[in-house]
Amino acid sequence: MNDDETIAELLAVVVSGRPEPMVDAGLADAPPAVKAELAQVREVLASLALAESPVMPSPDLRGRIARSLAGRARPPRRAMLVVDMQNDHLTRGRPLEVPRARDIVPALVARLDLARREGVPIVYVLDEHEADDSDLDIWGTHNVKGTPGAEVWPPLAPKPGDLVVRKPTYSAFVRSNLAEVLTKLRVDTLVLTGCATEVGLLATATDALQRGYAVEIPPDAQAGATAASEQIALGLLQLLAPYGSARKALLRELA
Repeated sequence: MNDDETIAELLAVVVSGRPEPMVDAGLADAPPAVKAELAQVREVLASLALAESPVMPSPDLRGRIARSLAGRARPPRRAMLVVDMQNDHLTRGRPLEVPRARDIVPALVARLDLARREGVPIVYVLDEHEADDSDLDIWGTHNVKGTPGAEVWPPLAPKPGDLVVRKPTYSAFVRSNLAEVLTKLRVDTLVLTGCATEVGLLATATDALQRGYAVEIPPDAQAGATAASEQIALGLLQLLAPYGSARKALLRELA
């Protein structure tokens, strides 16, 4: 396919009305040259639009724009969640070891220090099971209540002022008090860190988005079981935005 044909196809995609996240996800595996062409097509279209004479939007469109801008006018109120960074996931040889999680510890320590300096609340989300939990029959013994394996990896240990939420399954919102903690913190954006990206982070992020929270996952502070499954999870989350009506309700409550 020559350059003109590539640009024509990309132009058709851009003007199709498909949301940009879906377009970007669909082209995630495209060669860098194609992604560069896409960026150029978007830039040229934006320049052409700016060169046109302004058109007064309809009252309905003006209202929609005003409501959208009202929700973005103030800076986000963030909380940083540290998910499942526990001894049973970071110690070599444990049944549910996530080896790649050890690699993110230095970056995560730096982000935690910065969050504390900036007054961003930190919530440790810890997987915890009773000794007779049937979940252990499936996944093997891990994070049993009261054992050293369930404790936070020592370099990441919580400090005074940090909060701890315990949960028994994938999502931090299920059978925990996380929702109540976040309500008290009055935040609208969650910075998710920890492991494993394709399990706990994916499940927690999906629940958070449906509750109206914006979700940020710093690439250097998350770890999947494998690089491939991690990237699949992150790619899926790029397709999702906070559920609209839940987001509006959350922002109204915070206002």
